[in-house]
Amino acid sequence: MDGDRLPVGRRVAYWRGRRSLSQQVFADRLGKSKSWVDKVERGVRALDRVSTLQEVAAVLRIDAAVLLGRDVQPAQVIERDAGVERIRSALSRYEVPLGRAAGGRQVLPAGQVARQVTHTWVTFQHARYPRVAELLPELLADVERAHAGDPVAARVPLVEAYRIAASLLVKLGAPELAWLAADRAVTAATGDRALVAAAAVQLGEVLRASAQFRAAKSTVLAAAYRIAPPVVEFGLPPELSLCGTLLVQAALAAAGDGDVTAAAELLDEAAAMAARVGDGHDHHHTGFGPTAVELARVAAAAEGGDSADAVARHEKATARDGWRWLPAEHRAAHLLDAARAYLQAGDPIDAGRVLLEADRIAPAEIRHRPAGRDVLARVARDPTAPTMLVQLAVTLGIG
Repeated sequence: MDGDRLPVGRRVAYWRGRRSLSQQVFADRLGKSKSWVDKVERGVRALDRVSTLQEVAAVLRIDAAVLLGRDVQPAQVIERDAGVERIRSALSRYEVPLGRAAGGRQVLPAGQVARQVTHTWVTFQHARYPRVAELLPELLADVERAHAGDPVAARVPLVEAYRIAASLLVKLGAPELAWLAADRAVTAATGDRALVAAAAVQLGEVLRASAQFRAAKSTVLAAAYRIAPPVVEFGLPPELSLCGTLLVQAALAAAGDGDVTAAAELLDEAAAMAARVGDGHDHHHTGFGPTAVELARVAAAAEGGDSADAVARHEKATARDGWRWLPAEHRAAHLLDAARAYLQAGDPIDAGRVLLEADRIAPAEIRHRPAGRDVLARVARDPTAPTMLVQLAVTLGIG
């Protein structure tokens, strides 16, 4: 819809169609006649009273400003875009390699920046994305300077900071910039198998977000088999968690590429490792365990178009004890996958229910993440959508 050029009446007709309302049903909800609606939509009758305009907007579940052709960018969108730009600026600095002065900024010891990185990881896993976007620019500057001063001690914090940046940028809908962060993580990790495997987790996320499914599968499998123990039974939980998480990434990439058989085989392989690790751990910030693998089966089934299987697996997986032990970010992201599965299954009511649960667990997954806002918009358009969800969509300016 070219909103800037449409008259108010045409906007009403457009949004009435989006809400699947006939002129008669729309008129009944307004307490008007069908003829009145028809005249408004044809421009014969003007919406010249503010109260009437607001009533029409309320029935259409949009902001009145939308009907007037005023682009209203929600605060969350503005905040997200500003956060992405701050991180872009931070990744565009080359102070250390070019030998520029630190601008009077103190070079922090590696131990201190490591603690800052850990705090930022925890903030990310609590899905406080705006706060992470605030922290990252200075954190990146600190770890890069610390690494220049002490390459050995600051290597892990440097890789971890880039991993956080890549994960956040994927969440915020900036995969190309996330690719830069993930690439830097892999480069900084080169020579250390465990660090490379950890960085490859985010590289897999980035490649999948960019729809580079075959490249994602190839890349993460190479990293997975480099870190894989010769015998699973003798593997240590940290390396099993990295290897298993990479196998999950490969499976989701295979599902995205339409290869459901490969996806299932890779998830079975990951499940064997998860059984050795158990739930309730977070080695290398992966949250890997049996429940995480079951959640991945939901995403793979939904990606493969088997919504019935995805829904059934979702309901079983979220009843597990391990569900409660996963980070808020992981659980809320999964609930977005579940909402898509319910929509595929023609069940907008349950899709709305799990979205409300996601908003309770981690509001930023819905309010700041483009993928979350997209699912919310799809559910809110359905006439049977929960009232609370519709109100949330209206509040966020989502139509």
